[in-house]
Amino acid sequence: MDQATGLRRMVKGKSDKIYRLRRDNRSQSFSSQTKPRVIAITSGKGGVGKTNAVGNVAIACQRMGKKVLIFDADLGLANIDIIFGLNPKHTIAEVIKGEKGLSQIILTGPEGVAVMPASSGVQELVHLTEGQKINLLNEFDTLNNNFDILLIDTGAGISSNVIYFNLAAQERIVIVTPEPTSITDAYALMKVMFREHGTKSFLLLVNMVEDEKEARSVYQNLSKVVARFMGGISIDYAGFIPWDSCLQESVTRREPVVCCYPESSSSKSFKELAHYLVKQTDRRPIDGNIKFFWKRLMAGMPGQGNEGRD
Repeated sequence: MDQATGLRRMVKGKSDKIYRLRRDNRSQSFSSQTKPRVIAITSGKGGVGKTNAVGNVAIACQRMGKKVLIFDADLGLANIDIIFGLNPKHTIAEVIKGEKGLSQIILTGPEGVAVMPASSGVQELVHLTEGQKINLLNEFDTLNNNFDILLIDTGAGISSNVIYFNLAAQERIVIVTPEPTSITDAYALMKVMFREHGTKSFLLLVNMVEDEKEARSVYQNLSKVVARFMGGISIDYAGFIPWDSCLQESVTRREPVVCCYPESSSSKSFKELAHYLVKQTDRRPIDGNIKFFWKRLMAGMPGQGNEGRD
């Protein structure tokens, strides 16, 4: 047994022991909160409204009584702070270095939604020392009691970082628009995750459409192509967001559309998507919690294909 193997076993033993102790000491009243849903919201192409969807769905879920945490994992175009009108001073990079605790970097957004501004430290998560892994796992273990839903705003495309976060999550919402390039790139993303990592289930959200008829058409066409060339994949229709000038205006105002234009067509669709996600709470995987997410993430998922299988 080499030194690296010994260290890995030591880390696993210590972190599991800490987790068991904390779990056993928790009150039964927290039982419904110990399995938060971990959902990645992703896309094959940029500019499809991914971050807008994350921010507005988070608020809609919060209004339904769910405690939501957004993890900003978009390394290239992190802008959840812009959507929410926030000015983060710290990121997860400082937690990794031991300079800050999670409670010191998590911000409170509109209507109580929590935001972890992590983009500038995302790359560092791929190269953690064993000691940093122990510290981070212990930090994130405390989040299981605080949140019901963790939404991960990933980058776009098929880069290693995008795949990294999609594999670590238990559920994935892929956002597409009717544009051929968006559909083609979404197909490419699912193809990579299926053929290289064994991921078989996806949710599809269709954005910037005239109505549900157009959204259903996009979903059906993509599903047919996927069924023809990747028969093992399951794609569920999560809903649609119509093209809405109010949504564009809300971005300019640095305010979520569900807050500044609650009766707009896009706001109503975000609410419907939140209802759809919350309704599935009882169907979530047993191990779909925040602690498990971070264990998978820190294991270096892209290099461990079998661990990313559903």
